[in-house]
Amino acid sequence: MVDVNPQKIDELLKKNVEAVYPSPDLLKKKLLSGKKIRLYCGYDPSSPFLHIGHLASFKKLAEFQALGHEAIMLIGDFTGMIGDPTGKKSARKKLSRKEVLKNSLRYKDIAEKILNFKGPNPAQVLYNSKWLDKVSFAELIDLASNFTVQQMIIRDMFQERIKEKKPIFLHEFLYPLAQAYDSIAMDVDLEIGGNDQIFNMFCGRDLMKALKKKEKFILALKLLVDVQGNKMGKSEGNAVSISEDPKETRKQIMMIDDGLIGPVAEACTDLSVLELNKLNPIKAKEILADSIISLIYSKKESEKTKKEFSSVFMEGNLPSEMPSIKIKESELNILELLSRTGLVSSKSDAKRLVTQNGVKIDGKIFNDWKKEVAVRKGMVIQVGKGKFAKIS
Repeated sequence: MVDVNPQKIDELLKKNVEAVYPSPDLLKKKLLSGKKIRLYCGYDPSSPFLHIGHLASFKKLAEFQALGHEAIMLIGDFTGMIGDPTGKKSARKKLSRKEVLKNSLRYKDIAEKILNFKGPNPAQVLYNSKWLDKVSFAELIDLASNFTVQQMIIRDMFQERIKEKKPIFLHEFLYPLAQAYDSIAMDVDLEIGGNDQIFNMFCGRDLMKALKKKEKFILALKLLVDVQGNKMGKSEGNAVSISEDPKETRKQIMMIDDGLIGPVAEACTDLSVLELNKLNPIKAKEILADSIISLIYSKKESEKTKKEFSSVFMEGNLPSEMPSIKIKESELNILELLSRTGLVSSKSDAKRLVTQNGVKIDGKIFNDWKKEVAVRKGMVIQVGKGKFAKIS
């Protein structure tokens, strides 16, 4: 049974929504008709890391599911091997099938905190290799005839590469085509994605019109961006994780820009943005963290992380738990030591942190990157505000 409550549908089409194509009114009319629609959101398994941007799409799928519509969580195990070129200044590293499947192992476990995969109207998990593995070269040529080189090459990141004389590989042109075919294979009525995916989603809409003479709606979600306008993601280094340690999730939420409190609350929770905006930023972020951690992990974990955060970040205490690193040498250069702890991504990253007073050893700032460090058992190394390791 499909719920056609106009108020619910209005909220569905407005909350955290950037745009609806061809128009919100046409999609609203379809939803008010009482006909069950099939919709999906695709997930690129280029990394095992999931963040609050993924949570926002899970929430929107769940909202449609709650109204009685058929929600599909699509794992792009085929397209993930190609790598989406959207916004990339160089070609992404191609991954093996084994790598993308390994990356996606926990996706459903996290999604089922929000989506219902059981009951009378269960959400589905599908993998696009099921149909894309079967596309022959002749079929690929036929599908490609629905698009032009101009459509692909006009995209901003390709234009930048041309100016910088960087290569554009043919397989990157085929990524939008592969994603477009997902809509055909699943015969969907609607695709959900971030507004950075509008080009790819339109390719699916165009292909649906060409091959099935059918309209496919597009619902583009607002992107969560930082104060510099950069998308909050793993590659940008500003993402809020929902797939790692809940302590990290709380720390990352508490450290977001104050201006992001409202957008994150709208995208990822059922909290009132109006009420949150009346609070001081620290209290608002605390409530935001409580809501997200309770949803993804548990209320018990939320309370535990709240106490830990207060102890470490507010009172300056050491965390109750931290990685223990074995070091055999009695003396090491600081860059080598930081590299061994795993608290830095590279020695150049370590050098930057040291020179910027971002490294402490036993509570004291260490700012000479050329200096040797006397290593001893029990020594505590701190990088930034919240990364710790103890030498064993």
